[in-house]
Amino acid sequence: MEPIKVGLLGFGTVGSGTFTVLRRNQEEIKRRAGRGIEITRVAVRTPAKAQAAEGVAITDDFHAVVDDPSIDIVCEMIGGTGFARELVLRAIANGKHVVTANKALLAVHGTEIFEAARAKGVMVAFEAAVAGGIPIIKALREGLTANRIEAIAGIINGTTNYILSEMRDRGIDFATALKGAQELGYAEADPTFDIEGVDAAHKVTIMSAIAFGVPVQFDRAYVEGISKLAAIDIRYAGELGYRIKLLGIARRTEKGIELRTHPTLVPEKRLLANVEGAMNAVVVQGDAVGTTLYYGKGAGAEPTASAVVADLVDVTRLHTADPEHRVPHLAFQPDSLSNTPILPIDEITSGYYLRLRVADVTGVLANITRILADKGISIDALLQKESEQVDGGNRGETDIILITHETVEKNANAAIAEIEALSTVVSNVTKLRMAVLN
Repeated sequence: MEPIKVGLLGFGTVGSGTFTVLRRNQEEIKRRAGRGIEITRVAVRTPAKAQAAEGVAITDDFHAVVDDPSIDIVCEMIGGTGFARELVLRAIANGKHVVTANKALLAVHGTEIFEAARAKGVMVAFEAAVAGGIPIIKALREGLTANRIEAIAGIINGTTNYILSEMRDRGIDFATALKGAQELGYAEADPTFDIEGVDAAHKVTIMSAIAFGVPVQFDRAYVEGISKLAAIDIRYAGELGYRIKLLGIARRTEKGIELRTHPTLVPEKRLLANVEGAMNAVVVQGDAVGTTLYYGKGAGAEPTASAVVADLVDVTRLHTADPEHRVPHLAFQPDSLSNTPILPIDEITSGYYLRLRVADVTGVLANITRILADKGISIDALLQKESEQVDGGNRGETDIILITHETVEKNANAAIAEIEALSTVVSNVTKLRMAVLN
């Protein structure tokens, strides 16, 4: 049988890694796929950078690859949401299957792309778009298909996880940890997408669509990064038995779906709290299977290429299959997607970490607890630090750190506003959310 022919768009870290893995393991891959898989054309803006692709036609004309009638699968590795969207839709219109690692493209334009692919009878595979080499998309789409998924919580950005690990282990501030991450190549020169939570939010948006059978809705996700996180909060969280992680969370509730990314306190005994450095991990809660954990490298040339090549094998196996009997892109049949609402952040339910600096006078704690009680918020744990133990603190001032039981966010915000209005409170309240993990 003739090999499947692949056109590769982009030859950067993931593109070159895909070429290397596919060529190195070609015999093993052929045995698994049932036929050969060959990259026959590569499009790259600077052809000299793709010299490692020996024996392959190299061009700087991306449209020529997408329009080539001999190409069966277009492998999009250029990133971004503009030119990549144009090329992917054009490939689909030409009747070609698409494999992509582009989480931003799918989080923003996924609904349009999947509908175009369905109408044309082709596949869009995207395992590498979420958590690098961890096969979380296949687990959600196929392995857990018997389950009603209740929640997902994931460390799905290695850059931020490395930074938070360094801040905790070395007791350094965010800026110092970020600089170290950039020097080691874990963070980009412009790290905004990573440190502000956008990358993780793209990924959890894709996972939420598959888990709950809803359209891809990145515009409704709540996104908060770690750039304002203080080292003192990481230390205090540790004293209370928690570690702070940037989590992407998607959770089913009676009111709707929570879709949010933010720094989160996780109990230190949980497996997720002990994922360190640049590693990724995703916890999935299903009604039948219970809690499952998926752990591994979330980035890098070959870990991500592992997922790309797995997608190429899947597409090759199903290349001639009846389009109506393939696994749907978002796990659920397109006409069965739900319109379950995505909740605004004010409506989510969580426990909270609250830190505030107060004048060390009689009655201040009583006033704070009264305000919380009036809003129906109970306290789970309390830590009080005298002024000499507080970074930059003045004598006569104390840090109070509270852990609350679960409440609706708007109630927590209302309580915080009243607490900050007290004359004895000398700082704004720092608020961090807690993880709800079984």
